Amino acid sequence: PVAAMAGEAVSRVPDVQIDSDGVFKYVLVRVRGAGAPAKDIVRGHGWAEYHADLFERTAEELARHGLSCECLGGGRLSHRPEERKIHVYGYSVGFGRADHAVTTEKLKAEYPDYEITWADEGY
Repeated sequence: PVAAMAGEAVSRVPDVQIDSDGVFKYVLVRVRGAGAPAKDIVRGHGWAEYHADLFERTAEELARHGLSCECLGGGRLSHRPEERKIHVYGYSVGFGRADHAVTTEKLKAEYPDYEITWADEGY
């Protein structure tokens, strides 16, 4: 039953939470619950000065639900809602570069009518 509860808690975690527009840092985070399959989530917000700020807040929120997580890397997002475009690029000095291809797939699922691109270039 613990694994089932953990699985339910993991599945309730939103895959993507990002600001509605602007350019901001993001982290790719792997979420785990006891005995449940892990899943990767994207968190990106303009209030974060550092990638670690995003990761720490995410970790705190998940811990309240009994979930653990690790940061897989970071980058930046450029979200232009008026053009229906999101561009994924850059890296995190502290966590390294996230797998932008994974991030892009998550974003496409959340924003199916957007053009979503990524590049390893840039900071």
